[in-house]
This record gives sequence, structure tokens and C-alpha cells, in this order.
Amino acid sequence: MSGIREYRRERATGQPPHLHPPYGSTVKRAPRRPPHPIVQTLSEVTGPGFADGWAGPDRADLTRQGQGAPIGERIILAGRVLDEDGRPVPRTLIELWQCNAAGRYRHERDQHDAPLDPNFFGAGQVVTGAEGEYRFLTIKPGAYPWRNSDNAWRPAHIHFSLFGPAFATRLVTQMYFLGDPLLALDPIFLSIADEEARQSLVAAYDPALSQAEFALGYRFDIVLRGREATPLEAAP
Repeated sequence: MSGIREYRRERATGQPPHLHPPYGSTVKRAPRRPPHPIVQTLSEVTGPGFADGWAGPDRADLTRQGQGAPIGERIILAGRVLDEDGRPVPRTLIELWQCNAAGRYRHERDQHDAPLDPNFFGAGQVVTGAEGEYRFLTIKPGAYPWRNSDNAWRPAHIHFSLFGPAFATRLVTQMYFLGDPLLALDPIFLSIADEEARQSLVAAYDPALSQAEFALGYRFDIVLRGREATPLEAAP
């Protein structure tokens, strides 16, 4: 019949579970009892708005936040935020954070024996445009050790946080890079059982997005709901 679209069921294994024993931290923080709904207050459901004062061009360029150029491979990271029907999601705040090229975060709890880059702070933000588009200029992050198991290393990744029309709608995910040998060993990446959903977290190299003699380009679209939804970090 004209105008009727076939319904595609959501993947039952397309999102990470609260409890995934190979990822040790989930054993400690996964809920063991049924969740209780919390009544939302007015401040949680009525804002904020991101049109003014939350981001600007300087916040989307992580290579120009210090006194000089940071060390590492420059990359352009761009994409769109879409709903389950492929429609753009405009005016939503995207926050990004990552480690530097040596695999170290600028955070007091990160004591990894790797150098800090005085010209790289590892955080940025941008508000999506009318077509749901965003763009960052940053440095490709390095791998780093973590204590999930003996000799465990996290693959290179970038964290994304997205806000909807209210604080209660915040979503968080991670983006990875194609060909990283650590992906096959990473329990966070592997906690997503569905292979197609898992691969949606891997950014695609885009030669059209790259700039000659300056930076490689990677495209990473984020789908918020539906069968094609980007896997999101499970809230405890």
C-alpha cells in the first residue's frame, strides 16, 4: 500500500547491558534490584537552551586552545545527529572529551606514565546546525592502559555527550577508529552483542572531509532512537 513503511524491530542486542562481567566495573555498579522511577522537577524538563552562550567556533577546535599547536595527528571529525527516521536533530549540544596523542587525559585521576601536552586540553563542544550537522578539529587520541585485567589497553576512542531539550535527556557514547587491533580485545566495545550495532561506533574515513596536507577526515553520524540507534552507555 502506498505510504506505508515496513516496521523494523529494534535490535534486542543493539545496546550494551548494565552488567557485562568482562568489563569489571559493571560488576560493581550494575543495579541488582528493579529501578524506581524518580519524579522529575521543572528544572529537569524545561531546559537548558543552547542557542547562546554554550559553544562557539573556538570550542570546536581543540588544536587552538593552548599557546601553541598540540602534538599528534590532526583529524577532522564531523557528522550529523539524526532521529529514527533519518531526520536531522538541530540545536542540540554535543560535548566531546578525549585523551591526548600519548594516551593521557588532562585529569588529576589519570596517573598514566605518559606525557601531558601543555597545548591540548581534550574537551570541546558544539551546537548542531539546521541539518543536525557538527564538526570538530582535534588530535587523534592514543591507546592507554587500564586495570580491567592484566595488560589491558583501551583502543583509541573519543567520548561524546549529547543533550536534548532538557538535562534529563543527556546521552553518552564512544567513537572508535577502523582497523584498531585493540577493538577485538576491548570488553566495553564487545559488550554490544550485535555486530552491526557495534560497528556503528567505528568512524568511517572520509577523503572528501579530509584537507590536503593538513588533516584526515572521519565521519561519525549519531542516531538517537530506533533500529539504527547508536549504542549508548548504559546508565547505572
